[in-house]
Amino acid sequence: MTLIALQALRKEYAGQVAIPDLNLEIADGEFFTLLGPSGCGKTTLLRMIAGFNSIEAGTISFDGTVINDRPASERNIGMVFQNYALFPQMTAAKNVAFGLQTRKVGRAEIDRRVAAALESVRMAHLGDRLPGQMSGGQQQRVALARALVIQPALLLMDEPLSNLDAKLRVEMRDTIRQAQRDAGITTVYVTHDQEEAMAVSDRIAVMNLGVVQQVGTPAEIYRHPANRFVAEFIGKTNLLERDLIHQDGRVLVELGTNVITDVTSLVEAATKGRVQISVRPEAVKAADAGLAAEVVDETFLGSHSQVRARIETGEIIEFLEFSHRAALWQPGEHVFLDVDTDLLTFFDGTSGASIMKGAAV
Repeated sequence: MTLIALQALRKEYAGQVAIPDLNLEIADGEFFTLLGPSGCGKTTLLRMIAGFNSIEAGTISFDGTVINDRPASERNIGMVFQNYALFPQMTAAKNVAFGLQTRKVGRAEIDRRVAAALESVRMAHLGDRLPGQMSGGQQQRVALARALVIQPALLLMDEPLSNLDAKLRVEMRDTIRQAQRDAGITTVYVTHDQEEAMAVSDRIAVMNLGVVQQVGTPAEIYRHPANRFVAEFIGKTNLLERDLIHQDGRVLVELGTNVITDVTSLVEAATKGRVQISVRPEAVKAADAGLAAEVVDETFLGSHSQVRARIETGEIIEFLEFSHRAALWQPGEHVFLDVDTDLLTFFDGTSGASIMKGAAV
């Protein structure tokens, strides 16, 4: 297992700064995900850890030893690529065995470890198949087995599920998480898929423009986003703009006509001026009173529906409907919305930083 420390890392491409100044620590045995939109620097950072990209400044340490100048072949890492990168002329078993053969492992030990690796990803029955005879999900399982079989100190995974269909992605993320837990290997995982990141990770670093916006557990990042970018990127949210009202030592916000909420216990008392409010869909439900709204549309998803409604300010609020009404909401239908204040998150209207009490930095 490997503790990874990244200190003051900087990466440039032809004079353009991709990562300006990055600091992170990844714990022994942790499943750590780099999450963000395309171009945020997550794959660049992964390749720096792997030794595939140069480092303009800063240090990367494994277990307290700086490895900046150590070539990728000497970093004892297992790598799972987006495109599988299997040898097409080799069977699944031979692909998995390749790394052990280059390390001069004995034949009996190779056979034992290959069998165990294929079994761990439920591919033992297809060891004699060529990649061209396997589905995308099966190829990805073989790629994972190949990375694990060498018993690396560190497992790196770059968008490993992006080429799979929705059902296979769910199945494979469970396989990856279980295999990582069984092996106990420190893992750094790159994805742009928020649901995938929350499903597999111990902790997540949300990145944007080469800067880490927030690090935390999936629950911490979802429930207590450090800024507006994180709130919008992790899951769905409705953003409302309002002015805070300071009255008799209390902090109030008017969500709608005659719908005034006391948020003194939520926001920093010194906050003045315009704020933005993140309202998760699950924080809203249809009620007998509350925010007056008019239904825009409803999307039926089986277990629930997503309903969009326009409130009197013209803002659209999406909420979830679990009641399995006999008929769907119709456009133009009037509804009142009840908002759970405890699930709201407030951000500074200018900087976008959280103004919640005890907000993450």
